[in-house]
Amino acid sequence: MIKLMHGDCLDCMGEMPDGSVDLTVTSPPYDNLRTYNGNNEQWGEHVWRDVISSLHRVTADGGVVVWVVGDATIKGSETGTSFKQALWAKECGFNLHDTMIWSKPTFSAVGALKTRYASVFEYMFVFSKGRPKSFNPIKDRKNKSFGQIVKSPTIRMPDGSTRKNKYNKIKEFGQRFNIWECATVSQKGSNIHPAPFPEYLARDHIISWSNEGDTVLDPFMGSGTTGVAAKSLGRRFIGIELDDTYFKITEDRIK
Repeated sequence: MIKLMHGDCLDCMGEMPDGSVDLTVTSPPYDNLRTYNGNNEQWGEHVWRDVISSLHRVTADGGVVVWVVGDATIKGSETGTSFKQALWAKECGFNLHDTMIWSKPTFSAVGALKTRYASVFEYMFVFSKGRPKSFNPIKDRKNKSFGQIVKSPTIRMPDGSTRKNKYNKIKEFGQRFNIWECATVSQKGSNIHPAPFPEYLARDHIISWSNEGDTVLDPFMGSGTTGVAAKSLGRRFIGIELDDTYFKITEDRIK
């Protein structure tokens, strides 16, 4: 099931039943760091507070929201909006389940290199409504000690006896850490979104926090990358987009 909603995300989420979404993967506007066809003036704290509150309502128990966000630097100081949003999510009832980092291989953000180091990361806050009901960890971290034999420590049993050591062979790949290295998307063509979201970043979060048949939401759909990933992984998808141009791009990509 693919449902694309053209309109304001608050109005559209208002039509959605309580607890109807298993996972949200989204990247909201970043402190006006990008221009979204002139729609930036509609974004601010007066909006994102209501958005996060609405996300809590539509998220199912055990559901997760992945909130990918960065901060602007204004008059030499980072705004800290990302932290404000994370703390507000907790006030709304979410758990701050994890603070993940999207590490980029190149400098892509706006900044002054004469006064600070280049910013090459964004936050990926993982909010959960209670304990996450789904976690499918990705295991692609190359183990340096692959193939070596290790001996587990002796375990004392309840009756006072000890259990013999087991010898285990270290596997080739271990579970990924919470810093994900992922290249940004190259912007080609005149109609591309100004802040394109890497499809494999969305895909890996969908794999991690949901299962086939679950409903995935993106209230800031943009050019529809989360929807493309969700569809390819056998998830239901609900996408919301205000801008006419980006909505048409998503329709073409997904439908």
